[in-house]
Amino acid sequence: MTQSVIGSHKFDLDTPVLCIDLDIMESNIQKMSDYILSRGKTWRPHEKCHKTPAIALAQMEAGAIGVTCAKVSEAEVMAAAGVKDILIANMIVGKTKWERVVSLCRHARPIIACDHFAQIEPLAKMCADAGVVCRMMPEVNIGLNRVGSRPGQDTLDLAMAIDKLAGVELAGIMGYEGHLLQVQDPEEKQQKIEEAMRTLVGCKTAIEAKGIQCEIVSAGGTGSYQITSNCEGITELQAGGGIFADPMYVNKCSLTGLDYSLSVLATVVSRPEKGRMVLDCGRKTMHPDFQLPLVKAWPDAEVTALSAEHCAVNLGPESQDLKIGDKIELIPGYADFTTILHENFYGFRNDRLEVVWPIQGRGKIQ
Repeated sequence: MTQSVIGSHKFDLDTPVLCIDLDIMESNIQKMSDYILSRGKTWRPHEKCHKTPAIALAQMEAGAIGVTCAKVSEAEVMAAAGVKDILIANMIVGKTKWERVVSLCRHARPIIACDHFAQIEPLAKMCADAGVVCRMMPEVNIGLNRVGSRPGQDTLDLAMAIDKLAGVELAGIMGYEGHLLQVQDPEEKQQKIEEAMRTLVGCKTAIEAKGIQCEIVSAGGTGSYQITSNCEGITELQAGGGIFADPMYVNKCSLTGLDYSLSVLATVVSRPEKGRMVLDCGRKTMHPDFQLPLVKAWPDAEVTALSAEHCAVNLGPESQDLKIGDKIELIPGYADFTTILHENFYGFRNDRLEVVWPIQGRGKIQ
């Protein structure tokens, strides 16, 4: 089915469909890579926004060293596609998952985040018994107050424990400044991010003072990477969502220099009033909660509400002549929660369908 429509014009496809403007996405990828690498950092983009090996490989062609994932199952998808350097930036717990990590270590070079001895010691034993070594990375709580060891002695103790155990080795440390992404005052945002990064780098300094190598200091989301990339002592950035440049990042996190590359093609299915239309895409097509979708090419049209299968749009003077059967594009407010609702990305160049990519990491929650 997917191959039969290659070469089709975008507006000839059935709707709704999740679309990528390949030229814009490729430009965003290169811009992010250039920005990060020009500041002497490495790029390990989080794949939660796309969950697609083909896009991860495109990021690596542009200079990324690998990917960041949330789950072992996502890492398995990436490893099977040839992506080897993988950070799983979540705590991995339980015998079944640890066994899968051991197997993953035979085919890739994963790094597993941790914040407690109980996550480290069983995995270390299983790795040692299997004759593999797994890299570990303590996550430090630098203010998000979600997971993470406390800066100082707690983080140092974790690093020392990893260093002493057979079957694991310390790759570095990580922290996430996610609580600061939406600080609106630019000077305040920069100051607070720099302070958080100094806390993280201070943990590296303390670890190395004990004679333990701590090579990686990993941080940075899309809403902060343009500041975090300039922080001394940070070695790699995990920012990934900028490849789509979601309106949430642009409007709420002050992301600049990147363009919208993701859209949903939809059809007008109802015109209840002159100033209102309804589209065939709702919450089962787009996630609306962080930022409502934008209407592409019709700036005076405004999305007002999404129900399960309907999208209500208020129309201005320029857009109110749209009629039932017309197709338009919406810019999803937040890609991470929109991608997972779809089976495929449809990639277009000059509005001609060039590629269909299965979203292979979709549903990988274990």
